[in-house]
Amino acid sequence: MDSEKVVVVGRLTVGRTGAAVALLVGGGLVAWFGASALPGFRPATAAGPQQTAVAPAAATVAAPAGTAAVPASVPGARGVVPAAAASRVQGPTPVFVLNSLDASISVIDPQTWKEQSRIPTGKEPHHLYLTPDEKSLIVANALGDSLTLIDPRTGAVQRVIRDIVDPYHLRFSPDMKWFITAANRLNHIDFYRWDAATQTPTLVKRVSTGKTPSHLFIDEGSKTLYSTMQDSDALVAIDIATQTIKSRVPTGPMPADLYGSPDGKKLFIGLTGGEGVEVFDLTGPEPRSTGIIKTAAGAHAFRAAGDGRHLYVSNRVANTISKIDMVTNQVVANYPAPGGPDCMDVSADGRYILVSSRWARKLSVIDTVEKKVINQVNVGKSPHGVWTLAHAAR
Repeated sequence: MDSEKVVVVGRLTVGRTGAAVALLVGGGLVAWFGASALPGFRPATAAGPQQTAVAPAAATVAAPAGTAAVPASVPGARGVVPAAAASRVQGPTPVFVLNSLDASISVIDPQTWKEQSRIPTGKEPHHLYLTPDEKSLIVANALGDSLTLIDPRTGAVQRVIRDIVDPYHLRFSPDMKWFITAANRLNHIDFYRWDAATQTPTLVKRVSTGKTPSHLFIDEGSKTLYSTMQDSDALVAIDIATQTIKSRVPTGPMPADLYGSPDGKKLFIGLTGGEGVEVFDLTGPEPRSTGIIKTAAGAHAFRAAGDGRHLYVSNRVANTISKIDMVTNQVVANYPAPGGPDCMDVSADGRYILVSSRWARKLSVIDTVEKKVINQVNVGKSPHGVWTLAHAAR
């Protein structure tokens, strides 16, 4: 599950603690931090899903060598191009946002900051991950029991893989031998062999984990898989070679996303039911908690800043993002992030954070130098995963 458990909307749940009120009210009252746009940034006026008329072409845009030219958009034209047209996207690679409660993906142009298409998926897409050959972006459709493969450069749908049971979160092992999914709703983790030639997973083993496996992280040596147990407040470590649980340790309330430090010695876990990030020492026989970095209420999802030292965490209840120094375990900066910030990506130059504003139905663009929101794009219901090929190092 994605969050706590008081109000339930499909898989989307909020409020095992008192967070529900803060999240829902905060999202409803959020105001856009209107800011002057940088060059290339324009206010977002993307249409809703019901507006699917294709804007008329006025000119032809020069395309990269080996690709076809595409029509240029008309200034002031409104509407969302149907999903079939997504394959014509050229220029900078698009930004993808998963709309969990709309069963769709918003494809966003990073120059105009407008939604260019809305691609249908299986039910409740939550997370996404790039294949090892970087040719396909895999979207995990949790309630749809399927994976949608998308071209990360064009937005074209490549294929749909069915009969993947409840894929909520997903990871490839660094040695590229394993494709692993967390069945959040069904309390197990699945280990697949991935055939790179056919882009096909084959189930090897299903591991029962206990209540609500949430997010996954794999160590650099591809030896250990770590998974948070969201509704049982625990961290599980699984030996990848044997696909067996080797340790289970308690965590703070509602552990969600997790991220390993570059030196492999620490694991950071967002405590969505608390106000910070719990740090675990990985140098012993099992993970050992060494304390909590106080960020703000609802610490949830991570994204590396790209410099090998700093880590961003979205504080979903507090409507902020904190920047953590992974060496000193200190918060070094905070940024406004309206509407229940969730998953993030970071621009290739490291300056901009792209974050799904979960309760506001928007993608928010945050300038980390100016420390303010400089743009927002209207997307679908309950936007969750965010990804672009043009991202900072992870």
